[in-house]
Amino acid sequence: MFSVQPKRLLRSSAFRLALLYMALVGVSAVVLLAFVYYSTASYMLRQADETIEAEISGLSERYQLTGLAGLTALIQERVGRQPSGSSIYLLADPQLTPIVGNLNRWPRVEPDEDGWLDFELGAFEGETPHWARAKPFRLFGDFRLLVGRDMNELQAIRATIARTMGWGLALTALLALFGGVLVSRSRIRRISVMHEAIGGVMAGDLTRRIPEDTTGDDLGALTDKLNQMLDELEKLVEGVRRVSDNIAHDLRTPLARLRNRLELLRREEQRPLVEQAIDDADGLLSTFKALMRIARIEAGQHRPPLEKVELSSLVDDVVDLYRPLIEEAGKELTVKTTSAISVRGDRDLLFQALSNLIDNALKYTPAGGHVEISLADSDGRIKLAVADDGPGIPQEEREKVFQRFYRIDASRSTPGAGLGLSLVAAVAELHRADIRLEDNQPGLRVILSLPKA
Repeated sequence: MFSVQPKRLLRSSAFRLALLYMALVGVSAVVLLAFVYYSTASYMLRQADETIEAEISGLSERYQLTGLAGLTALIQERVGRQPSGSSIYLLADPQLTPIVGNLNRWPRVEPDEDGWLDFELGAFEGETPHWARAKPFRLFGDFRLLVGRDMNELQAIRATIARTMGWGLALTALLALFGGVLVSRSRIRRISVMHEAIGGVMAGDLTRRIPEDTTGDDLGALTDKLNQMLDELEKLVEGVRRVSDNIAHDLRTPLARLRNRLELLRREEQRPLVEQAIDDADGLLSTFKALMRIARIEAGQHRPPLEKVELSSLVDDVVDLYRPLIEEAGKELTVKTTSAISVRGDRDLLFQALSNLIDNALKYTPAGGHVEISLADSDGRIKLAVADDGPGIPQEEREKVFQRFYRIDASRSTPGAGLGLSLVAAVAELHRADIRLEDNQPGLRVILSLPKA
């Protein structure tokens, strides 16, 4: 089973798409609930206004028929019948002094353009303030009649709808987020399977394939295409490998036969020419060996065992091998190492890589020059450096020298096939190391940075 890391989940495209859907659904829910909210509130407000206007019409007719005494009696009857009801009545004299009703004073608010009064009910009666709506009416004799409704029920419904909107939106977001996580986890697991299979192919196992996906969706189609591509890649690599092996075998055999015959033909009077021919054959055989070794390393066939390699000891062994050659050439060698520095890898390959670096430095260092080998622990990495005071490598050529058979113009007359740094680069990649070329002022410094054991 594959574990899905939270950071990877949050960065996945499926999760971001789920968040987008969540936002769209959330906006749709808000719009729908807002429509329900305003539709319900508007309907209830219209109903209340129509009820108030109907009561005003009825009370004004009673006033015309029975006068002030009849209107007063009717208001007292309605207030007495429903003392805690939602209806509001107030009959006042021309000075707005209350005569009868369930309000103890005339509201101190100005009417709107349609003549309606919106005010707080209960603010001056010791109750919890809430919204009331009423409409004043002028009677004959300059008496004032105020008829309204307590809108506490409408306020409660509005609050209920608002809370419902909030909870609905939160629930929608939670469900959408949960669905997004489920979808994202499923897709990330499937992508992780692809990632692991492709990583295995990159590590050199060309037989790795992505498990078949029977869902029939876009990832399933992508899995089929990737497997087809890997099949073709394996065929091509195997074809190239067979051709390379055949070429190496076909050329190595006659070269070895040539060398054996030259050994038989070695006579005193022909010795110089024969020695040159043998050296040429040895050089060709070394080139083929280096090519085959680089090819195996890059193809992942040569996997270093996870063994601890003491680099200071390895450096000493390589220096012991090259010190006589350096001194014989009239050059100076300095070694700066630190004990107890270890890495995990293949000791033979690391020995070969360091040998190639020293060989290059020795080859391009002039007589009386200086070669320095240093080993240090820096910033959690092991830095192995070989420096010389030769001509160096121009900045624009430093990336190219790691290519096989590439040689800069100034060194074409120097013996060699241009494979030394290619082998070093292959060994570095196999050990997850970085390789860097720097100016030694004068000369070149090659730094191999390896992970600590």
